[in-house]
Order: sequence, then structure tokens, then C-alpha cells
Amino acid sequence: MTADSVSYPHLPSELQLHSKSRVLTICFNDGACFHLPCEYLRVFSPAAAHIAGIPIVGKELVNITAIEPQGQYAVRLCFDDGDDTGIYAWETLYALGMQYEENWAQYLTQLKQCGYQRQEPAPGNKHLQLLYFSWLAKKMRKTAEEVIAPATVVDVNSLLTWLGQRRRGMTPLFQPGQLRVTVNKQFTEPFTRLQDGDEIGLVPMTPIEPQTPELI
Repeated sequence: MTADSVSYPHLPSELQLHSKSRVLTICFNDGACFHLPCEYLRVFSPAAAHIAGIPIVGKELVNITAIEPQGQYAVRLCFDDGDDTGIYAWETLYALGMQYEENWAQYLTQLKQCGYQRQEPAPGNKHLQLLYFSWLAKKMRKTAEEVIAPATVVDVNSLLTWLGQRRRGMTPLFQPGQLRVTVNKQFTEPFTRLQDGDEIGLVPMTPIEPQTPELI
């Protein structure tokens, strides 16, 4: 057992900000991995305003602009609303991940009690530019197309589900783990949020073409 593990039992093995989806991914040395929304991190900031029990509202679209190391024990998260007062120890981030469901439910209850109506971004149809590569372009008989995705398509995962249901024989082409997906030329995660006008690249992960019936 190292001195670091005695002082800090939960040390991060991965820390990655997904700016487009406004999510911070943090994985720890015990295998725990959390995907924490920026809004959640902002309203549960360790800063004094939150500790005093004052509900923080209006942060539905807040994002993180910088992550600054604070020695070996913490990071400072700087948000695009100007707040940079929160220093998040590794143990704090671990606890926020473990207690996410409970904390978020409690926060929503507090908002209701104080009469604040949280503003969820309203989903709508999206115009998307799809780019197909390798055997997928052959299967689709095209290298690109423009589509209008329904309101149910909100992220990469729901896009793949919708694409697999459009025509008979397409489902095997868009199975999880079959493709790597880029949004505006950046590789993404399944939970990456999509916006109107995005360019989506669909890149097969292997050169082996899946066996499917003829597309109709």
C-alpha cells in the first residue's frame, strides 16, 4: 500500500470533460466510474454558498471551461458563468458520484419548494449531416446524406437506435460497439448530446462487414 493510497483512498485514473454534452467523466482506482453533469457539479459546489444551504438555480446549461489541479488532492472547476470558487477534492467527487441519484432528487425537491421551475432544453427535430465510411458506405450505397431526426433523437445512442430502425436490415449495422461516432469531427461518447446542424461521422470499428439482409 502506497502513502498516496493511505492519504487519498480514492485516486482518479481518468478525468475527461465532454464539453458538447456538458458532462465530466471521472474514473477511480477502485474501478468506479461516474459521468457527472456540469449542472450537478455546479449546484453541488463545495463553495460556501452551497454549504450554507442556499439553492443554486438557473444552471441548466452551465459548462466547465477549465480544470485546474490543486496539488495532488483536488481540482478547481471553472464554470462559464464565472464561478471558479469550488475546489473539488477527489473524495468529494467520489461521494458526488456515489450519491448522484439521491443528491439530484433532493435538489429537485428543493427547487420545487422554493417555487423554481427548472428549464429543460426543449428537444425538437434536428437536421443532421451523416457521413458513412468503409463498409457502411457500401451498405448504405452512399457516403453522405442529410436527415431530419425526430425529437426522440437527443444523443449519439438514440441516434444509432433510430438509424437502425429506419429500414429493414439496418439494425445490425448500428449496434452498440459496431461503430465509432464523431460529432463535428470529434470522437464522442454514447451520451454526447446532439444539436441541430451537427455533422455525424459513422466509422466502422473493424473491417469485417456484418452479414445483413439486402436493404430495402
